[in-house]
Amino acid sequence: MSLQSLMQALYKIQAVKFGEFTLKSGQSSKIYIDLRQIVSHPEVLQTVADAMWETLANTHFELICGVPYTALPIATCLSLDHKIPMVMRRKEKKEYGTKQQIEGAFKPGQSCLIVEDTITSGASVLETSQDLETAGLKITDAVVLINREQGGEDNLNKKNIKLHSVLTLKTLMTELLNSNILPKTEREIVSSLLE
Repeated sequence: MSLQSLMQALYKIQAVKFGEFTLKSGQSSKIYIDLRQIVSHPEVLQTVADAMWETLANTHFELICGVPYTALPIATCLSLDHKIPMVMRRKEKKEYGTKQQIEGAFKPGQSCLIVEDTITSGASVLETSQDLETAGLKITDAVVLINREQGGEDNLNKKNIKLHSVLTLKTLMTELLNSNILPKTEREIVSSLLE
């Protein structure tokens, strides 16, 4: 599946929604990217993972960690496809058993790539980075499918984390507008956002 086909597929499987939404960052948006939908569409999930991998040329890391929860299937694809071990960050600290925040086999000092679906402010990536660093891992890179270009990349740069993005929201919206698959009301929303 080409990148152009992927962008259209995201709309067709309702991973791109239009309306009135409040994002995790607190910002309001007329577009919501709901990549949880891709788990039910293996070809789309695989294409997302492949596209992310292509953006990581010459990037070195020993482990992969998906931001819970949407990015976990993508991180799993990358781990399986490229034989790179994965660790998992718990959103909630475990109060029993080992009480670990980071699950999986790793050694302090190893480098870990953070995988995320979309980035707005970068808060989710930074929270994950903080927990991984507390566990002794080194974080220098993060990869996302969609960069909303609303400050996230700058916030990561301040923490010396390089962001690798497959798409920007503008690129996605331009493709959807040019593809003629949007109904009139959604075309108007996209047109106004692109102005």
